[in-house]
Amino acid sequence: MHSRLSILYFLQFAVWGCYLSCFGQLLGAGGIGADIQWFYAAVGLVSLITPALMGHLSDRFVPSLRLLGTCHLFAALFMMGAWLYTSTCTEFSFWPIFLIYVGFLAFYMPTMALSNTTTFALLKRKGLQPVDVFPVIRIWGTIGFVAAMWFVNSAYIYNGEFGFTLNDLNPAATYRFQYTPMQLFSSSILGLLTALYTLSLPATEVPDPGKSSSLGDIFGFKAFKMFKLKDVRVFLIFAIFTGVCLQISNGYAVPFINHFMGIEEFAGSLAAGNATMLFSLSQISEAAFILITGIAMKRIGFKTVITIALVAWCLRFLFLGIGNPGPGLVWLILSMVVYGISFNFFNIAGHIYMDQRSDHTTRGFGQGLLMMMSNGIGATGGMIAAGAIINHYCRWDMVPIGETGNSIRLFMGDWEAPWLIFAAYSLLIAILFYLFFRRKTIHQTER
Repeated sequence: MHSRLSILYFLQFAVWGCYLSCFGQLLGAGGIGADIQWFYAAVGLVSLITPALMGHLSDRFVPSLRLLGTCHLFAALFMMGAWLYTSTCTEFSFWPIFLIYVGFLAFYMPTMALSNTTTFALLKRKGLQPVDVFPVIRIWGTIGFVAAMWFVNSAYIYNGEFGFTLNDLNPAATYRFQYTPMQLFSSSILGLLTALYTLSLPATEVPDPGKSSSLGDIFGFKAFKMFKLKDVRVFLIFAIFTGVCLQISNGYAVPFINHFMGIEEFAGSLAAGNATMLFSLSQISEAAFILITGIAMKRIGFKTVITIALVAWCLRFLFLGIGNPGPGLVWLILSMVVYGISFNFFNIAGHIYMDQRSDHTTRGFGQGLLMMMSNGIGATGGMIAAGAIINHYCRWDMVPIGETGNSIRLFMGDWEAPWLIFAAYSLLIAILFYLFFRRKTIHQTER
């Protein structure tokens, strides 16, 4: 069962890994680079709605495994539609591709929770405790994400020939999937495979419809009573401000690294032409720091862990601002490394904290509330603001690439300024959180 569930996570996150980091470059190449922020903000907007609805269906009406497969199927079909549109249009229009992409997100984002629900149910049926074996299974999701990034980074179709290259001076280099709609095609095929693979897993139990639920029950509105706890209220407010950082580098780090291809000093460098692979170091770092988070919470406490996470976000953006594919490559690599601290220290510690501060009636809703504040409101607002800042300093231009005779649209401009603005913002939030957050002692009666 371990290996079968590991394959499920590998495939599911590979769907995401095919496009998430390099989608911005594709949008820019299609002429709508100024709207990148809306596509990544849509992740947060959709996450406010469809995961709760699908979760309610799996709790009351449809077995989670069947719903998981159905969601993957429809997500794959929408992604296939996105590929068909982008592969037949040299210049994209915002609304057609945006609406298709929102359709994909509406079905794909719920799979994150549904796969967990399915996995926990199957493990418990085997007499296994998820807390003991789930981390080993879940890490295969990160491996799948990284493997997909490496694939689209180097795979190409050129003159009817399929191959792989890391050489930016190769005539086929600009036809690699990270620059073309083939990243979406790869994602859709993996989505179809994932949907089919769910059919091979043991069926989960048919849920008992039970009593009817109100709209507030479905979306977990009763969890908002947790705002009465001052320390929780302060943390959730800062979760919104921290959520601002979550999607910025996903949307803009690869176009940023790629823009060095248009600077003579760095043109042809291995890092500039393999931005997706370089960015995958962030996911590798994420996997490496997962186990450290729990140890850090025990030794230095929740408040310090969250403060370190915010300082790490500051370093993430600072290192991007001062890095380059030449002598500054070490800073780009360090930016990827500190991502594991910034992401895990906030997300894992935050979810553990919300579990501690919730009672038995709001524990699940409390987890959803944190996601709503950070990945929903925070990430959405953050991407919209970040897009406005970056568009002020940078613009998309057609740039010739080396001696290949090919040109590619790159996001050129003064990238140092926005990265330093984001770094200063993160440092300010870190200082304010450390000054204003006071964790109340948790008594057993509160649990």
